[in-house]
Amino acid sequence: MSGFLNRTARRLLATVVGVSATAAAVAVTMMPAEAAVAPAGGGTYAIAAGNGGRCIDVAAGSKDNGGLLQQWGCSGATWQQFTVTARANNRFNLVNVNSTRCVDVPNGAATAGVQIHQWGCGDGTKPAQLFTFAASGSGYQIRNVASGMCLSIATAGNGAAVTQEGCAANANQQWQFTSVSGGGGGSCPCTVSKDGTGQYSTVQAAIDAVPANNTSRRTITIAPGTYREIVTIPANKPFITLQGAGTAANQTLIVNNHSSAGGWGTSGSATVFVNGKDFIAGNLTMSNDYGEGSQAVAVNVNGDRAIFNNVRFLGAQDTLLLNNYRSYYVNSYIEGTVDFIFGGGTGVFNASQIYEKRSTGGPITAARTDPANAYGFLFYRCTITGATNNTTQLGRPWGPSAQVLYRESNLSATIRTAQPWTDMSGNTWQNARFLEYKNTGSGAGTNGNRPQLSDSQAANYTPQRYLAGTDGWNPL
Repeated sequence: MSGFLNRTARRLLATVVGVSATAAAVAVTMMPAEAAVAPAGGGTYAIAAGNGGRCIDVAAGSKDNGGLLQQWGCSGATWQQFTVTARANNRFNLVNVNSTRCVDVPNGAATAGVQIHQWGCGDGTKPAQLFTFAASGSGYQIRNVASGMCLSIATAGNGAAVTQEGCAANANQQWQFTSVSGGGGGSCPCTVSKDGTGQYSTVQAAIDAVPANNTSRRTITIAPGTYREIVTIPANKPFITLQGAGTAANQTLIVNNHSSAGGWGTSGSATVFVNGKDFIAGNLTMSNDYGEGSQAVAVNVNGDRAIFNNVRFLGAQDTLLLNNYRSYYVNSYIEGTVDFIFGGGTGVFNASQIYEKRSTGGPITAARTDPANAYGFLFYRCTITGATNNTTQLGRPWGPSAQVLYRESNLSATIRTAQPWTDMSGNTWQNARFLEYKNTGSGAGTNGNRPQLSDSQAANYTPQRYLAGTDGWNPL
């Protein structure tokens, strides 16, 4: 009992000074004021449960091995703060700021109901201390690598144990990350900052500082601001993360205005070139502001297994080039005018917004899928909108075997419902592999110009199938 009394006293001191005990009791049960964000390597967060809003807490502020994790009203205390440390293969440690110990599943147990504790991190590669994050409802599931189970909270009250359970889309497993520093929450120190407070003043300088052939993830946090530069992730620098440190993706902008008309060519006009494999971008905007009149690429993706989470892609014609390999886009926004998602790569767009901004409309996609590749572009549970009604086309075939599927997406009235596909460069859309499946909205429908998957065929056209390749990659 005395430990809990001491602990409560520390909470009150950390939260308010010079107010009544009643007022303090109310204060410590409130969520922090900052906006919830996507967890990212290098960020420090308070982590609150979806069913009650209380924070993960090390009982009694313990700094010892075996200190148990519970939930308690969010106070801002360091024993309620966890730094997300990136490891190989998109796995992360959660390191308590107060104790510097890692969130740990005792003995790597695969048993439901086991209470989670903290333990020394060692080299940070213990499977019982490695976690992955997956968007779920209003938050993120936190899945342990050793057990395959998700962190969970049984009840909404103070002192409820943080346990592991079989993963489910329930509020007690939907954790909200609120930034304390770095990783996307609006406060730095950051790797890159225009005002001189970061290690570097340009994004490219931070990338150049990463050693060639690095074998572990390098997270570059970018302070809010406009970075007018050309950014290249070299092929010999894998595992790079660019993470905006604002409270929203539009606060951190990487932009330039090269175009094919300027002698750069279409693929060479990009603002951002992603050539290194296992690249991640989060909570920022990548733009080409050349405008209409010529091809002007915002991002050229030419590295395998790239992930874009909460990223805005802004441009006009040819905004996003999936030049090669596999890439995954989630909770993102892409806008343009003509063929603004194009190329020969394989890409999955999950829960993202696609916007045709030209009043006269135009085709969204121009895929050039290799005939030997079963998968091109998949728009999965996306929302498709546009500036005007009945003007936007789902796509046209840049290559004769182009493959594009809109699946379970909401198609607004912007879609040209009678004829949503069109020809390109001598390639007829009927010979391409253009498909729809269970779309909704006023722009959805079926007719002779809208090929549909059957339920049995749909089993082979899931996001996982598109991205698996020969290595079983599954960023979902």
